[in-house]
Amino acid sequence: MSTLTKAGIVDYIYERTDKNRAEIKDLVEIILEIMKKSIKKDHALLISGFGKFEAYDKRARKGRNPQTTQTITLPPRKVVVFRLSRKFRAELNP
Repeated sequence: MSTLTKAGIVDYIYERTDKNRAEIKDLVEIILEIMKKSIKKDHALLISGFGKFEAYDKRARKGRNPQTTQTITLPPRKVVVFRLSRKFRAELNP
C-alpha cells in the first residue's frame, strides 16, 4: 500500500486535464489552504459525500516519560478528527 501525496494528486490531475503542472500545483495549494483556514476558523469542514473534518480542544492531562517513568503534565492542544460520510462508508464497506 502506498500513500497518495500532494505531488501524486498533482500528477493525477495533470494526466486527466490540459493544464500545466504549475497551474495544477497552485490550485491544489489553494484548495488545501482553504481547507486549513476553514478548520482553523470554523473548527469544521464538511465535504458532502466524503466526510467531515472537525477540530476540538483536548484538555491538559497527565502523562509519563517512558524513558524516566517521570510523571509529566501534557499541555492542552487542538486535535483534528475525520469522520466518513455515510455514503463513503458504504462504498468502503459494501
